[in-house]
Parts: sequence; structure tokens; C-alpha cells
Amino acid sequence: MNGDDYNNYGLDTLAVRGGQIRTHENEHAEAIFPTSSYIFESAAQCAAIFSGEETGNIYSRFTNPTVRTFEQRLALMEGGERCVATSSGMGAIMTTCYALLEQGDHIISSKAIFGSTVMLFNNFVTKFGVDVTYVDLTDYEAWEAAITPKTKFLFLETPSNPLTEVVDIKRLSELAKSKGVLLIVDNCFCTPVLQKPLELGADIIIHSATKYLDGQGRCVGGAIIGTEEIVGQSVFGFLRTAGPTMSPFNAWVFLKGLETLRIRMKAHCENAMQLATWLEEQNSIAHVNYPGLKSHPQHDLACQQQSDFGGVLSFVVKGGKEAAWKLMDNTKLMSITANLGDTKSTITHPASTTHGRLTDVQKQEAGIDEGLIRISVGLEDVNDLKNDLKL
Repeated sequence: MNGDDYNNYGLDTLAVRGGQIRTHENEHAEAIFPTSSYIFESAAQCAAIFSGEETGNIYSRFTNPTVRTFEQRLALMEGGERCVATSSGMGAIMTTCYALLEQGDHIISSKAIFGSTVMLFNNFVTKFGVDVTYVDLTDYEAWEAAITPKTKFLFLETPSNPLTEVVDIKRLSELAKSKGVLLIVDNCFCTPVLQKPLELGADIIIHSATKYLDGQGRCVGGAIIGTEEIVGQSVFGFLRTAGPTMSPFNAWVFLKGLETLRIRMKAHCENAMQLATWLEEQNSIAHVNYPGLKSHPQHDLACQQQSDFGGVLSFVVKGGKEAAWKLMDNTKLMSITANLGDTKSTITHPASTTHGRLTDVQKQEAGIDEGLIRISVGLEDVNDLKNDLKL
């Protein structure tokens, strides 16, 4: 496949073949380039590539063929012009912030985001003179009221972690564009298989490639997707200098993960739907959060905006933290870990892990109940998962 052909192929074909350029060895699978630097044919060529007059590899902090293949493949799948791969999902958010923000700027974030993102915004981004305002994810009037002449971007996750709230991306995009600000969407839970934020009007997509893009808990990485102007220039410029770089080996693992992404996501969704429906019937459960359930407040929006409902759900156990921890400790099959997006089901207590560094007030505002449990539903037999919960 060459670049001119990509528009003629579907997502599954892009996931398997997009971005690959074979070497003179004619390898079938993508090659790994574990090299730090590259040689040039002449001093003149070296100078031309360093200056940007010619394209070519310089140093693997910012130019590596394996990483570039992953970047190009994910950009094609998300419908973006450019992707920049990073060392982690948090590295992707950090890179975006430091590439786009300057002293005096203002950002607006949903309250319903990953706890480490809150820490990044509050403890480090603000250190450099950037103001942060938090609003309820689905309160569109609050988003609009919070925008100031200094606002640079809106940041959100949809579905959110861990309550699986869903926001109308198109509606927020129209608001952002009317105010001249960017909309950044973390698409970790859905991946391009289930949701296309750029098609709905978002400007930038963030991924923790560690999650579903890998899908088997092997490597850590992140990605930023958007336009050539924003991502290809500003974001790449920061990565080139600062170096929060994805390793070639990790990029190769993620490439292999992308090849099976749709198949895995379909299975994750099927298992999660069955488990969520069953959980909703259990007397010991106060409430279940999963967009596929008709009881979910944004179920209709999720049906319109997503092709399926994802593999993550959460629920509140009656009895608070003590009951939640007891349930988790009684499981034998599920892995007690805060990671998600794995073929193996994982279970965690957000109030003491992913959101454990938030204050009690911040937890309350984010809806993190002490009885809340999050499950990333894997690919095991769903009946075994039900039996493992022992409700």
C-alpha cells in the first residue's frame, strides 16, 4: 500500500497494513529499528536533513521508522493528519499542554477525568502560570460560562473514567469553535473502533496506548492525533526537544495490537454488556454505570455517538469501602490492578487508587463514591466473571 491508496480502504485494513514501508529486506511483518542514530551519505545531506530541507531520520528521540509506522497507522485509523507517539498516556497529555500553552493561558477540564490528569493540571501545569477550571462533564452551560478570552482548550474524556459519563462531542465542538478554542478528547475507552472524535469536531485526540491499543498489558505508551499544523508542528516540536519519546520496541508491540483491535473491542463490549446487565439485577449493588444500559443517563447519546459501548463499567456496592474491598478480595479470577484495556479482566477501587490522591471534596465533585468499583471487562468466559464476583 502507498499513501495514495489509504483513502480507499476500511478501518480493519488500515489497522493491519497502514503506514508500513518495507525495507530492502522485504520483510512481511513490520521491522523494529532499535537504533539511536542514523548515518548520512554526505555532509551536505546531513545538513539538509537537519535543517528540514530534506526528510530523513536523524535521532530516535524524534525520528524512528518503527515509531513512525505506528504514528501513521493510528492517524489513519482516527482520521487525523498527524500523530505523535509518546512514552505514556500521561506523557501525551503533558506534551500537549507544554506544546500549546503559555503563561497566562486558561484551560477548562471536565471534573470526570483520570486522577493523575488532575494532578498534572493542578500541581504542574498551574506552576507555569496557567489557570485551570473544572466543570461537570455534561453541563454544557457550565462549559460555556467558564470560557474566557484566555482559554486555550477544553479537555475531557468520553466515556469518562470511572463513571462512564458520555458528553456530546459535536455540541462541545461547536461551542469551542464559536469561541476560538480547541477541543481535546481522550478516546482511550472507545478507541477509533467505537468512536471518531475528529469526525465529530474535536481538534485533538489523546490515547493511552497502554490500554486497548496494546490490549494485553505489555507496554506503556501514548499518542496525540490531530492536524499537521497543531500536532505535526507544535506538538512534534516539543517532543523533538524535550524527548518524552516512545521506544521502537513498544511501538512495534502497539502495531501488533492495532491489528486485532476491532476483534478485541467487539468481544470486550459483548462481555461488558452481559456483565453490566447482570450486575444491575443484583440486590447488593446500588447502581451500575455502563453506557449500554438503558438506565444510563446518556444511553441515547452513546447510541448516536459510538458504534458500541466499550469494555469498562463501574458500580456502587452497598456498604461503602468495606463492602467494596471485601468483594474485591474475594475474587479469584479478576486481577486487582488499576490498569485497564487488557484481555484479562481487572478490578479496582477508584477512591483509593486511580483517584486516591484527590481530596475528599474533589472525589465528591467527581462522583467517586467509597463503594465504587471499576471493572475493565476482559475476554474470559462471562459466566466465570459473574461467578468470580460472588454476589
